[in-house]
Amino acid sequence: MGLELLWFDAASSHRRRGTPRLSCGHPPGPPLAFAPDLNAVLAQATTTDGAGQPALPSAATAEKIEAKPDDPSAAEQRDAQLLYEVLVGEISADRGDPGSAFQLMLDAARKSGDERLFRRAAEIALQARAGDSALVAARAWKDAEPASREANAMVLQILIALNRVEESALPLAREMALTEPADRIKAFNALPQLYGRVTDRKAAQSVVERALAQALDKPATPAEGAAAWVAVGRMRLSALDIDGTLEAAKRAQAADPASEGAAILALELMAGKKAGAEPLVKRYLDAGKPPLPEIRLGYARTLADARRDAEAKAEVLTVTTESPRFAEAWLVRGTQEAQDAQYPAAEQSIKTFLDLLPSAPPGNPAAAASLTRGRDQAYLVMSQIAEKRGDTQAANAWLDKVSSPQALATAQLRRASLLASQGKMDEARALLRQLPERDAADARIKLLAEVQLLRDNKRPEEAYRLLNQAHEKAPDDVDLTYDLAMNAEKLGRNDEMERLLREVIAKKPDFHHAYNALGYSLADRGVRLPEARELIMKALSFTPDDPYIRDSLGWVEFRMGNNEEAVRILEAAYTARPDAEIAAHLGEVLWKTGKRERATEVFKQGLQLNRENDTLLQVIKRLQVRL
Repeated sequence: MGLELLWFDAASSHRRRGTPRLSCGHPPGPPLAFAPDLNAVLAQATTTDGAGQPALPSAATAEKIEAKPDDPSAAEQRDAQLLYEVLVGEISADRGDPGSAFQLMLDAARKSGDERLFRRAAEIALQARAGDSALVAARAWKDAEPASREANAMVLQILIALNRVEESALPLAREMALTEPADRIKAFNALPQLYGRVTDRKAAQSVVERALAQALDKPATPAEGAAAWVAVGRMRLSALDIDGTLEAAKRAQAADPASEGAAILALELMAGKKAGAEPLVKRYLDAGKPPLPEIRLGYARTLADARRDAEAKAEVLTVTTESPRFAEAWLVRGTQEAQDAQYPAAEQSIKTFLDLLPSAPPGNPAAAASLTRGRDQAYLVMSQIAEKRGDTQAANAWLDKVSSPQALATAQLRRASLLASQGKMDEARALLRQLPERDAADARIKLLAEVQLLRDNKRPEEAYRLLNQAHEKAPDDVDLTYDLAMNAEKLGRNDEMERLLREVIAKKPDFHHAYNALGYSLADRGVRLPEARELIMKALSFTPDDPYIRDSLGWVEFRMGNNEEAVRILEAAYTARPDAEIAAHLGEVLWKTGKRERATEVFKQGLQLNRENDTLLQVIKRLQVRL
């Protein structure tokens, strides 16, 4: 009886006992990849025994588990002995004795040279969280079958799981050498994830760069060279070598201007405000080959985060033009249009998004959850549009469609706003207070939502009291202090506002909103104008392109009599961010400098953006502008 039949019988016997069969006879998997359950075990593998687990032999003892010499004439006796060891080993594993199971299985593996038994011995050790013993089994397998790529991959992954990064260099180099040319890019892309859990990131970076030396220096194709540099860039980013990451992205794009990996790496650096990253993103987008819509949309979002709103909107418009069936871009576009009070356009964009949204793929809960979140965001925007039109029933109907846990709280906030707009403020506040509080962050969100509700409904005194109570409980919370200062200003308590803002600046010197708010307040009141300008310039040093801070600078220049400079700055701010507040300032400066036709145009545009903006309405009334 040969070993193949013996192994089948052992497995069948194991199944008849009613216990699940562990994977011993599966065909080899793809390079650098184990089954998900084994990956999970690898992530927890240690050199010590698991809690409550019978002890496995030490690595030194395991190394000495050797097959005893067999009598060459006793093949049947040998096969019977192997069958016995396999059966007893599986029984020991079932009964919670991984130490005996490991010894028996490794001994049988060495006697037979069967890869399934080596793999099974390693699995037993891994399931007992005895990483060193698993490594002994994997290395024994590699010694028995030097050409086995699967054995080499197991050695590599166990070494990485044990944080023995330097020792992984040789098996990694061997893995790269064994990779077929058609699979190299895929293998390079897998390396950052493979080393993602190690603690010594710089050592991992060095190991990967050495393993990819040939592909970095003399790649077979431009795409292969770009993929190698992207892998190196990701390893450097993981090791917090930001300059090295940018250099790797540049080398990747030089190898292949259409490299998506290089563009994504540059986009991540750009989001982290790394100088020199944005040109790489632009070069990819302008390379001639149609770019991935996800990358252009990611660029748009990064621009929006940097308050470069006009550029962000242009990129989103380009995505919807280049890739009109890319659903996510229509959601972003609709959200932007709703924020700019372009409600008919926003409604059409959101409907396009909902029409394009695919059905959830079966068996993929993560994808299904993502689709639900996107759909819920669309419902929230549609509810906002209906509310602005005064259609409370439709607004509530859209909110009723929301289902994801992440969006339910936002939906409740919207319902409270609808109640308040109907004069039911007590009900609205009660609704907000019913929101669950899992932690201090939830409590803070509820508080700020109620404060905003009071502000929106012209009840600043109550908002102030609520904020002041919160500030007394958390005096070191600079965000709360800042909000309290802004509320004090609304009530005309300028001395208190200035004291609170200076508290914020003292506690958090890079809080640019505080510098801007204080500088603008001084400029608006026409007092201490040089100091006001200095404060606003300080705010701009943190965010040079912020259109709202640019608006403040234009306003203080106007107050100081520098009218032409004020117009120039305010025009640029309004172009970057069409906003009713900026329109009010720009319109007033234009009006008072004799450019009344342009001022009237700006006032009309401001009203289209927001007919309820107090600053704009007061300016139009004070100047007696006829529109």
